[in-house]
Amino acid sequence: MYEERPSRLAGAVVWTNTPSGAPGTLPVLPDGCMDLLWREDRLLVAGPDTRAHVPDGPPVTWAGIRLFPGTAPALLGVPAHELRDRRVELADLWTAPEVRRLTDRVAAAPHPAVALEELALERAEPPDRALRRLVSALAAGRAVAETADELGLGARQLHRRSLTAFGYGPKTLARILRLQRALALARQGVPYADTANRAGYADQAHLSRDVREFTGLTLGALLR
Repeated sequence: MYEERPSRLAGAVVWTNTPSGAPGTLPVLPDGCMDLLWREDRLLVAGPDTRAHVPDGPPVTWAGIRLFPGTAPALLGVPAHELRDRRVELADLWTAPEVRRLTDRVAAAPHPAVALEELALERAEPPDRALRRLVSALAAGRAVAETADELGLGARQLHRRSLTAFGYGPKTLARILRLQRALALARQGVPYADTANRAGYADQAHLSRDVREFTGLTLGALLR
């Protein structure tokens, strides 16, 4: 069973996922975010996805904090593009003694997800206001070029900063956030054609292509 709540860290989400006994494993879809994870006495990092990720192995209990898009690299000390479409041990990014200390700390906590949240709160850097404005604008469906002009950023500068913060360029981020808008509408029961129009797609076929590219599934299969 999956549960989440807003974090005390601005824009982040604290979550847990415990095996429910239902067959199959749900894919983790691209959302522009990176996560700090806890699984069976191990600390891991989920990099930014450009395709659906299906966890391998038998179902286990996970805990995590999903960080607001663009904020994880400052906390982790590594550019997002180095972790794109990857799950890595935190020990690959930080020193072994530090990770052992943090692993012991999370393992001893009554609620690992809360311990992860506290760790993130301690290490979080002040938000990059320009990047937060970029995420908010693209999530609302604004065009990349228009948003870049408003932020006073040239195309090359925006692309370079986006690779570091998000793991990919601003156009990919815009497409991923558009997909999330569409899925939210479709889950509410909005007809697919209306979903495509309201989310900013040219038509339903355009929506279907993006869903297939990012998730490997049709929209109907994904919602089921």
